[in-house]
Formats: sequence, C-alpha cells, structure tokens
Amino acid sequence: MNLKKNLFVLFTFIITINGCAQSQNEISVIDLKEKIKTDSNLIILDVRMPQELESELGKIEGVVNIPIQELEARIHELDEFKDKEIAVICRSGNRSGQAVKILEPLGFNAKNVLGGMIQWNKELEKNE
Repeated sequence: MNLKKNLFVLFTFIITINGCAQSQNEISVIDLKEKIKTDSNLIILDVRMPQELESELGKIEGVVNIPIQELEARIHELDEFKDKEIAVICRSGNRSGQAVKILEPLGFNAKNVLGGMIQWNKELEKNE
C-alpha cells in the first residue's frame, strides 16, 4: 500500500513540475523585461484591439499592434521580422497563445508572454 501511495505522490510531483515548466514558445514577463534591455532586435507584437492599448492596462512602448482577429490577413506586415524573436502579448496570455500557434508554422520565432499585460502591470507595481 505504501508503494502505491509513494508512486502516486511521485507521479503528482512530476506532473506538477512539467506543468509549471516554461515551454520553448513562452516567455515570462520578468524574462521579457530583461530581454527588452539587452536585445535591440526583439519585436513585441500586441494582439489586442487598438482601443485596449489605451485602456488602464496600457501598452509597452514601441509595440506592433495587429489584433488577433486580423493576424492571418495581415501576416505579411510581419515578414520583415522573420529573422527576429517576436514576443507576443495580449491582456492575459490567451490571445497571444493563439497568435503564436498561427505564427510558428509560418516560420516566425514567436513566444507567448505568460500572463500578458495583467502580469506586466503586476511586475511594474512590485518594482515601484
């Protein structure tokens, strides 16, 4: 009986660790902030609607804005960035995750910003 319990605990631990691991097509807000400081070639793609960039969550300076609903139709606007890393952000990380799934098969090096602008602003508040 103890063996079953120990195996269950081990299995649960492994699943938890794997679930928390950041995948290759994701970037944390903390890592993004560091990358902004050091990588002048980094592109930030905000896939929110234009009016959301003016909301209380604000926007990151210098972003390229293409709403997720228009991304496939406007994909050619990103062709010049195919050789650069693209950090994709939205409000919470959901739409940007969808955008990464559109961009990756087309040859873009896109990473979903985990937690989106909500997390970005939480990190800003921590540093004030």
